[in-house]
Amino acid sequence: MNRLSYLLILLLSCPFIAVVLSACDEDEDCSETDRQMMWCGVYTFLNDTSDKVINDTIPYLTVTAWDTDSIIINKQQGILQLDLPLRYSVDSTVFVFHYLVEEDEELIEDARDTLVVKHKNTPYFISMDCGYQMKQEIEDVYFRGQLLDSIDIRRKEANNNGTENIKLFYRP
Repeated sequence: MNRLSYLLILLLSCPFIAVVLSACDEDEDCSETDRQMMWCGVYTFLNDTSDKVINDTIPYLTVTAWDTDSIIINKQQGILQLDLPLRYSVDSTVFVFHYLVEEDEELIEDARDTLVVKHKNTPYFISMDCGYQMKQEIEDVYFRGQLLDSIDIRRKEANNNGTENIKLFYRP
C-alpha cells in the first residue's frame, strides 16, 4: 500500500476511535445524591446525680413518623445509633420512639417519646446527570415523653457519612 492509502485509512478511522474513547469515560459520580440523614448517638448518664455519660444501647425500639403510617425502625434490638430521614416538603419532622419491653416472650410497648426536629431545607443543583439534592440544616430539636432526659445538637447539617448530629441522653 502506498502512503496515500495509509493516510486515507487513518483519516477514516479517527472518528471511530474518538467514539470508542469517549464511550470509556467514567459515569459521573452521583454519590452526593445519597439521602442525607440525621445521625443520633445513644448515651446514658452513669447515675442520677452524675453528669458523666457513656455510650449506651436501646434494647428494643420502633420509630414511626408522626401523622403517617411510615415505620422507620421496626422492633430493632440493641440500637447504638439512629439514622433518621428528615422530610423534604416541610420544615419540621416529628418522630415517635416506641420503646418495647419483652414480657412472657412477647414484645409490648412500654413507653414512648416524641422527637420534633425543626430544619431548613435548601435545594441545590449537582449536575444534569445527578439532578438536585436537598441540604438540610437542623435548627432546633425538642422532645416530650417518658424516657429521654436531654438532647444535645452536635452538628447541624444532615449528612450521609455517619457524622453524629445529635446526642440522645437517657437516665439509668
